[in-house]
Amino acid sequence: MNRMHLRLPMFGLAGLLALAACSDENNAPAGPSAPSLASSAGSGPAGINVVLKSRPTSDQLARLNAIGKVKHQYPEINGLTMDADAGQLAVIRALPFVKAAAVDQEVLIPPPTDLVPVTDFTGGISTWDQDAIDVTIQPGSSARDVTETGEGVYVGVLDTGLLYTWRQYFPEERIATQYAATIVGGGAADRGNVNALTGDQWQHDVCAHGTHVTSTILGYRLGSTFFQGTAPRATVIPVRLQSQGSANSHNDCSFHSSVAAAGLLYFAQLKQGPLAGHPLVVNNSWGSGSPDPLVQAAVDYALTHGVLLVFSAGNAGEAGMGYPGAYPPVISAAASGWTQEWTTPTWWFALDVPEPTPPDQFYITDFSSREKPGQDLDVAAPGSWVVGPFQLQRGQPSYFFLGGTSMAAPHVTGTVALMLQKDPSLTEAQAESFLESTAIPLGAGCRMVLPGPGAEPAQICWGADATGAGLLDADAAVAATP
Repeated sequence: MNRMHLRLPMFGLAGLLALAACSDENNAPAGPSAPSLASSAGSGPAGINVVLKSRPTSDQLARLNAIGKVKHQYPEINGLTMDADAGQLAVIRALPFVKAAAVDQEVLIPPPTDLVPVTDFTGGISTWDQDAIDVTIQPGSSARDVTETGEGVYVGVLDTGLLYTWRQYFPEERIATQYAATIVGGGAADRGNVNALTGDQWQHDVCAHGTHVTSTILGYRLGSTFFQGTAPRATVIPVRLQSQGSANSHNDCSFHSSVAAAGLLYFAQLKQGPLAGHPLVVNNSWGSGSPDPLVQAAVDYALTHGVLLVFSAGNAGEAGMGYPGAYPPVISAAASGWTQEWTTPTWWFALDVPEPTPPDQFYITDFSSREKPGQDLDVAAPGSWVVGPFQLQRGQPSYFFLGGTSMAAPHVTGTVALMLQKDPSLTEAQAESFLESTAIPLGAGCRMVLPGPGAEPAQICWGADATGAGLLDADAAVAATP
């Protein structure tokens, strides 16, 4: 279903604030995040991402500079960006020392200060999505199914940064401001320039996407009520990605692949430097319609250096998964929903998901990207009508139901944080294996679902290519971790 930008009243927690239903990322029909620019025909100024077979020599750089202009180098992965005419892409690819090259493609994330008086939300109450993955036990309770809370684990959120009002939603103690960063540039507009900015731009997000994602990991405050997160004692590192001039509005923010690659390398550098010896998992609720060689090289580099990575599968439905989520070495998340959605006004925090989680009460959303040949989908997690902070007006706290695989990914990321608390040496391959082996099988099928308050039930169907190993079970995944 294509989720409408429909403002809804918030029920229960009477009279506090408004919630709204928004579509999240990746509704573009050509791909899970945006139409791919990698195969763009024609000519004109463009940023070009290049991965070389080895470190560039001065002669090789001179040959590239004869075609365009080398702007930024990624020495860890033998990569660079260029300002060149798009029509020269074939010429660049043909150079004997070039491993791969592509036009720097745009990655879209269209959505859909008082302090918090606690240091974490372990005392927060349950919501349907945390109950569905067996983190919490029952409505109105702070009891958890799993002992681990993510304490001692760093969780990167490579996204749009945080809203300036983030202290109204999260405890200061849970945000590692000393490592927060902003990376800007990329694409034709910046001619391949990519820069890491110091200062506080990371907390001047106008998109709110990164804030909503963070709320699933940590939990959040709504008025005087605290809600649980998957890993409420983890420490989040927000890194904002933005291409200069790419934010089309407060609901539509984007960045380029070259910027995303720099963000992944930033976390790898943290892992080798100040976070050496500390477990680190990074949530990536973004993707594009085709693979980018620079991003793939950055993914490989981060994994090699002990950074665990979780990606959203994308919201392109039958068109297939986004990248890097489809890349087999990473952990990917599809979006699931609960058939009890909207059956009462307070369903999202007042209804109890039975335990063990019954697969016949769950479905795969029709927007969630299906696995195509050569792609790898791992597990499904709640990504339909997930509540969290999401502002449309600067300085005015508000909360939204969002649907998208962007919302599914942080449930998986938070679960990996719980696993890392138990075993800080856990590798990406081990985490993926435990997640898949403990997932609740969900075969192909159909469910009758209420698409919104007051709406008529609608049938949603999916095939075996939509589920991965099945529904995420955080409690079982942590228990399986030695």
